[in-house]
Order: sequence, then structure tokens, then C-alpha cells
Amino acid sequence: MSEDGPDLVVAGAGGGLVGALRAAHLGLDVLVVEASEHFRRGNNTSMSTAMVPGCGSRFQAAAGIEDSPELFVADVARKTKGSGDLELAGALAGVSAELVEWLADQLGLPISVMTDMHYPGHSVDRCHTIPSRHGSDLIDALWRAASADDRIEFLAPARLTDVEVLDGSVVGCSVTLPDGSTDRIPTRAVLLATNGYGADRELVAEYLPDIAAATYHGSETSRGDALRIGRRLGAATGFLDAYQGHGALSSAAATLVGWATIMHGGVMLDLTGHRFADESTGYSEFGPQLAARPDAAGWIVIDQRIHDLCLPFTDFRQTVESGAVRWADDLPALARATGLPEVETVQELEGVIAIARGERPDPYGRTDFEAPLQPRYGAIRVVPALFHTQGGLRVDEHARVRLADGGRLTGLYASGGAASGISGHGASGYLAGNGLLPALGLAYLAAGHVAAELAHRALTP
Repeated sequence: MSEDGPDLVVAGAGGGLVGALRAAHLGLDVLVVEASEHFRRGNNTSMSTAMVPGCGSRFQAAAGIEDSPELFVADVARKTKGSGDLELAGALAGVSAELVEWLADQLGLPISVMTDMHYPGHSVDRCHTIPSRHGSDLIDALWRAASADDRIEFLAPARLTDVEVLDGSVVGCSVTLPDGSTDRIPTRAVLLATNGYGADRELVAEYLPDIAAATYHGSETSRGDALRIGRRLGAATGFLDAYQGHGALSSAAATLVGWATIMHGGVMLDLTGHRFADESTGYSEFGPQLAARPDAAGWIVIDQRIHDLCLPFTDFRQTVESGAVRWADDLPALARATGLPEVETVQELEGVIAIARGERPDPYGRTDFEAPLQPRYGAIRVVPALFHTQGGLRVDEHARVRLADGGRLTGLYASGGAASGISGHGASGYLAGNGLLPALGLAYLAAGHVAAELAHRALTP
């Protein structure tokens, strides 16, 4: 890299690697600063199910699926009850097909649109993923491509702790090394891709009290660095009460059981042996709902059919391999295997089976059970979890950070959990992919804008 420093500094080697790779492909020199040397297995992207919404992709067209950015925005509006950032949702939807096709074409990822399970809130199948359905393989592919690119350098472990601004433009950043020393790196652009503040218990308690006592299942480096840096620079913030929760973390193995268990016909019982809500509304809102139940725990009840259908998910296979599933040949035996009250549990599950057969309506309004449960029955004890926060620095359609006074700092960008997202407030507005789409999509948009800005400056006398 030149003595003037890299063209772009990317803080965070999760979804930020998409920004680094696209910037390098556009001819820029990039430095990636990463706080953890174990990021390939420890950041939120690596812990994801690698689901990226793409609206109108060629993969959807090949599967006969009609979709559009407008339809996605309508889904976001409906799921967030109109409280989401629909302008940002539109920008992300508009680039989403290009993004998933770029992942396939530039990285050689075996991308396909998932059609064997339908995520709550999406009106059509638009979640694109890879065969393992696990973010660790996505990160590995991004890392291999970035490591092989001569225009990209890495500095890890190190934390980007400040951004230097002069006359409204980024001119450098500060990086703190493990020994406490600080280096200044000159640069004209910084992408804050450090995720949110889920690992900062004080911030979680302040903004997310309904999930604060739950397990945090995310990167320990998500400590709100971007939020603090942005606030020092006068950035606007938004949706700080938004987050992705989850109601299906195995208490025995601390692995993600996955909501495919529910969408294929499973149900959730609390520790009294009763259901308590419509499970098909979404896994994020079930985080705080489960947290409010007795002892903040429950059981997901499945059968052999559901078990087999969920095996394509790496997380579910890991849960099964851990021995977390309790099996029984009949409902009384299942109650005994779980320690749930036998009478209540058997009555509840017999009622579920009758509902799934169409013999009575569901009291919680659920309409799709796919098929009635039948022997052999399985159950997995689950606890609520906070996966990642969804609020942060306000950004525009190019991922540029907005200032509280309405302006922008030239050269400052944010993506993923560092940026305010598109899930509205709380946990209930989250749609599957609303974490990865802003993580990858905003990084992709930022890189394109940096390249265009630097090219414009080079041509301006």
C-alpha cells in the first residue's frame, strides 16, 4: 500500500469482508482491522445460517419464483408494522439480487434459493444460502478470497478505536493493539463493520431490558465500538431497541436448534406443559416471549419426520449429535423423558395433533402445522437468546453515516449491526436475513460508493 495509507479501512472481518473484496475488485487498496484472531468461528456472520434475501435473482427465476424489491419492502413494512426504515430496506432490496449473484460469480459459492422451508414473514422464497446452511462456510469463502487478493491486507487482532475527521472528511483512524499501544493509519474512508453492542451487558440492559437476562449467542467483540465512535463524531443513531432474539437455543449444547423444527410442524411448550403463542409468527419474537415464561425455558416437540427434514441445517445436526434430543414412543413417555407434567403435556399435545388434522381451530391463530405429529416423538429443551442487536448509526442508501444535524461525513460508512437496520423496534420486526442482508449488502454498497467517490476526486481539479 502507498505511504498515504489504504484507500479504505474496514473494521470487522465478518460481513465487512464483502466490502473489502468488492473495493479490491474495483481497484482500491484495503486494510481489514479485526479485533479477534478467532473471527472465522467467533463472529456473528460465522454463527449465522448464511441466509441472504435476494429479490428477483436469477436463482429465483430458475425456480419459477416471482419477486421484486417492492414486495420485500412490503414484507418489511408488514412485519415491522410500518416502523422499519423502508427507505433503507428499499436500497438493500434493490441491490440484493446483484449481491447474491456476485457471491456466486466472484467467490464461486454454490448459492441456491431455499425452497424446502418457508421463513415467517417472507411472502415468497427469497433466502439464498449454501449447502451447509451455516455461516462458517460463508466466512471461510470470504476469507480465502480476501487472503488471496494482493490489494487486501489484514491487521488482527486489533481494534479500530477512533476515526479522525478534518473539515468534514475522514483523514485517518486509530487502531489499538493487544499491548495497549495505538497506531494512526491515514486513509480517506472507513467502513465500520464491527457489529452491534450485544456483548456490552450495560448497553443491553439499557436498551433491551426484555432480553437482557437471556443468553447472548454472538461475538464477544460486539461491544458497541461503532456506536461510541459515531457518537463522538456527532452521528445520528436509530432503532437502538431493535434486536434479533431467538427462542430455540439448546440449553444442553448451546447450539441453535433452528426454527425449521417449528415451520415443519413442531410446537413449543413451556415448563408447565402448555403452548403459549403462535410459533409460526417468527423466531425472533419468541426470544422475549420464552424469556417471560416460567424459569425462562421450554421444549420444542418434533417427530421423526421433522427431524429428518431439518438435517440439512448444520446447527440442527450439531444439536442432534450433542445428544440434546429426548425421544419417546408415546406422549406419556415423552412427558416423563422431559420432566414435564404428564397430564398437562399429553392433553396439550393431543390437542395440537387434533388441530393439525383440522379437527379444531388453533387458539393462538396458527394455521400451518404442515402435518400432525406422530410417533416417534422428540423434544429438545431450549432457552431464549439474544443473537445480535439491530440498531446503530443511521446510514443512507450508500451506507454513508448520517449526522445528527442532517449532514454526512465524507468517507465514513457503516454496515451490519453497526448501522441502524430495517427491523423496526424490538424483536418482532425481524425477518430471516435481516442481519446478513445489511451486513453484506451495506458493505457492498459502501465499497461501490468509496470507489466512485475516489474516482470523482481524482478527476476533480
